[in-house]
Amino acid sequence: MPRSEISDPIRVLLIDDSASIRIAFKKLIAEDPGLDLIGAAPDPFVAVEMMRDSLPDVLLLDLEMPRMDGLTFLRKIMSQRPLPVVVISAFTKSGSEASFKALELGAAEVLAKPSVATPEERREAAVRISDAIRAAVQSRHPRARTTQTAAAAGPIQVGERHTADVILPRIATAPGFSGPPVIALGASTGGTEALKVVLEALPSGLPPIAVVQHMPQHFTRAFADRLNLTCRLHVKEAETGEVLTPGVAVIAPGHRHLVLRRSGKLYRVELHDGPCVARHRPSVDVLFRSVAQAAGGGAVAAILTGMGDDGAQGMAELHQAGAWTLAQDEASCVVYGMPRAAVERGAVDRVATLGDIAREITARVTREDRKALP
Repeated sequence: MPRSEISDPIRVLLIDDSASIRIAFKKLIAEDPGLDLIGAAPDPFVAVEMMRDSLPDVLLLDLEMPRMDGLTFLRKIMSQRPLPVVVISAFTKSGSEASFKALELGAAEVLAKPSVATPEERREAAVRISDAIRAAVQSRHPRARTTQTAAAAGPIQVGERHTADVILPRIATAPGFSGPPVIALGASTGGTEALKVVLEALPSGLPPIAVVQHMPQHFTRAFADRLNLTCRLHVKEAETGEVLTPGVAVIAPGHRHLVLRRSGKLYRVELHDGPCVARHRPSVDVLFRSVAQAAGGGAVAAILTGMGDDGAQGMAELHQAGAWTLAQDEASCVVYGMPRAAVERGAVDRVATLGDIAREITARVTREDRKALP
């Protein structure tokens, strides 16, 4: 009896000229029974030969290769025979720029070349690879499987799944509590482009904004710098101890949790190491919980495209604390995972298209400012 499509493992083809990286990825992918590495090619020319008879479900693609660079190959793939693609990138200035260009060309995710020097690094690398591949499969893509199929394969479970409690214990907020206004945004797969749309559309002078985007370490600084060139807001990577001011958006570093603390009439940034929360570091749940505790009804929060459920619990806590909560709608999401989880928890006040989110946030903040006038 043939296996159903839903039970089939996700077929992955790796393209990387580094023999050590091919060996490392082979070992890490082998730890997930829901993934099947069908080949490992040293360059796109070899990969094309491997794909003549059967296409993979996902490509893992290096960007820096001698015979043909990854961006050139990605352009050809997307124009001739589109496939879900996860980019493998080394952190350099040129590597970061190429990674963001790859996302603009249609790549679903970016993975940093993994460090597996310790057992903890190995576990985290296995989780990141598993999640990135599944996110690519679930993305709204001409060749992507259905969300049901990809979800049924199930992500690899490595160790205990932590909640925000390991970083920030949950505390009850007083009914009707409202701190100074602040805006919190969370996103994952597809979020680099979604955040670009939202932040570029926001006017200057808004309350401070804190952002968690699931992204590898070091790449968040390059991401913030790129946004700062095109936004009316000042966009930067968050630094521990800094005080948030109106007109500034801070993005959590790609390896640390972002917590906001109330400091009089202002908010101060704390960056925390520690375990992944909801499989991520930084975690949207951690940011949202901290904003619920610090700002209560003074907060406006939006959860954007992404796989999984990070942010759903935090958004529920924001909603309970009186914050105004917003989720991106299914039609405009690359992956309708995180917003769906928040909506299903009853944690969302408004669902909006990506193009309307900035307008909704601005209107809400302006409305609250008018209420505060004497």
